[in-house]
Amino acid sequence: GVLHEDLRLLLDTALPPKRKKVVLGVGDAKMGAAVLEELGVQCQTGGVVAELMRGIRLHFPALVRGLTAQSAAKAQLGLGHSYSRAKVKFNVHRVDNMIIQSISLLDQLDKDINTFSMRVREWYGYHFPELIKIVPENSMYCQVAKFIGNRRELSEESLEGLEEIVMDSAKAQAILEASRSSMGMDISPLDLINIESFSRRVISLSEYRKGLQEYLRSKMSQVAPSLSALIGEVVGARLISHAGSLTNLAKYPASTVQILGAEKALFRALKTRGNTPKYGLIFHSTFIGRAAAKNKGRISRYLANKCTIASRIDCFSEVPTSVFGDKLREQVEERLAFYETGEPPRKNLEVMKEAVVEASEVVAEVKRRQEKKEKRRKKREKRRLEALAAAAEEGAENSVMETEENDVGAKKKKKKKKQQQPEESEVEAEPEENGVEEEEEEEEYPLPKKKRKMVVEAEQEEEEEKKKKKK
Repeated sequence: GVLHEDLRLLLDTALPPKRKKVVLGVGDAKMGAAVLEELGVQCQTGGVVAELMRGIRLHFPALVRGLTAQSAAKAQLGLGHSYSRAKVKFNVHRVDNMIIQSISLLDQLDKDINTFSMRVREWYGYHFPELIKIVPENSMYCQVAKFIGNRRELSEESLEGLEEIVMDSAKAQAILEASRSSMGMDISPLDLINIESFSRRVISLSEYRKGLQEYLRSKMSQVAPSLSALIGEVVGARLISHAGSLTNLAKYPASTVQILGAEKALFRALKTRGNTPKYGLIFHSTFIGRAAAKNKGRISRYLANKCTIASRIDCFSEVPTSVFGDKLREQVEERLAFYETGEPPRKNLEVMKEAVVEASEVVAEVKRRQEKKEKRRKKREKRRLEALAAAAEEGAENSVMETEENDVGAKKKKKKKKQQQPEESEVEAEPEENGVEEEEEEEEYPLPKKKRKMVVEAEQEEEEEKKKKKK
């Protein structure tokens, strides 16, 4: 119900000051209600307004000067792009694309680590075949193979390091005894170096897989906390990845979520008129594994129901919390106990009422924290702006002081120059024979000294001749 700031500014500038008699035609009823609530302007919605809007949209290039149909199409395309970008950027923390990519990479890493570990086993098994039975785990086997290297060099001093890797003193002792009586072939140092480097890479891949799993857990707690609390992070991420997005998963009915991932079996059953599959990706959850054989179909149907509810809550709630997921998980647990012992579970209405109360408290707490963070951020921004303003004022004062100093220095220099100029003029102002100063001569005769003397002598001779003629 909060009107957007740009729309509010547009309406404030477009509408006249006296708005009592103004009736605004709005195509959307929700927007009309929001305008009435915020600005107090009566809005009309209905068939006439829709037709007017359609006509304006159709004849918009003719109504606006300088706007052609081509530019209007470009503007519409740009508006569509900007809307899509704004929709993507609406909440950075709730982007499910990262979950899809990370779960795909996690599955690929599982396959690759399994393949590479089998390669290390086969490669190092030529030298130490008894180690496979003692250490069956893949990542631990690679660490032990990297630590041992040549089995002939293994001694009592290496027991502590083996115990740290294997986490069992009996296993470490068994590895030491097996290395002394092993029937494996000898291996060259160059082959051992290659095996150790390959083992190191497999170990680094397994460590990266652990970090990726933690990243997936944190992203699922931000994007779909209820779904991850109900069915687990990995299975929830697989459901989102298979559906394409969290929104698509929320749109699916429970019957589709139940067999999501078993499409091939479903179409085969429909083609051959056999039994349809009871579960797809949700089979990897712990609930179906814990249920009895005759109850697996029932619990999968119930679990798919709760997964649909959880995904819709995560998709359309403003502040996602894991409260509803915990409550739905409790309901599935109660249903499992009901199938095993016959104890009746609680009704869904009671559970949801409790969940709504708890969720409202959690949301209020989250909003309070967000407001505190926002206040702190505004304070920091205000301090930063004040510091920048103070620095700018200091810079301005320093520049004013520098300009004043420069002006004072320039005035002093001018005074010195003025004092020096009269002294020079006194020195230079010596009259010559004809009573003309050198400065005037320099102004009248801008010539070299020799030519100037010759000109002056010629003038003097002319004057003497004139005098003689007059006499």
